[in-house]
Amino acid sequence: QVQLVESGGGLVQAGGSLRLSCAASGRTFSMYTMGWFRQTPGKEREFVAGIIWSGGRTYYADSVKGRCTISRDNAKNMVYLQMNSLKPEDTAVYYCAADRRGGRLSTRGYEPEYWGQGTQVTVSS
Repeated sequence: QVQLVESGGGLVQAGGSLRLSCAASGRTFSMYTMGWFRQTPGKEREFVAGIIWSGGRTYYADSVKGRCTISRDNAKNMVYLQMNSLKPEDTAVYYCAADRRGGRLSTRGYEPEYWGQGTQVTVSS
């Protein structure tokens, strides 16, 4: 069982930056693929970024590629999402996710095993 708690959301102007953090419980954190998803009202939750257990490989949605960086610190049970050059369309609730089944989080319809409660990111124009 993994519990995830996000932090770092807030209000930022377009062009600004935010760093989201996700604190994970559990001794097996390093075995999980971790990811970030986001959701706006009336829309499906969408994949943003993923990182494998070792941190050796990352992957991103095309909409954030080049602007966001996902990273993890297995010693601290933390995963991060650095977001730069933010746009109003990045406004959403951002969710941290964890999965140990080896699937690719960016696969449409793939449902990670564990979710955090979400943190709101609002980008003003």
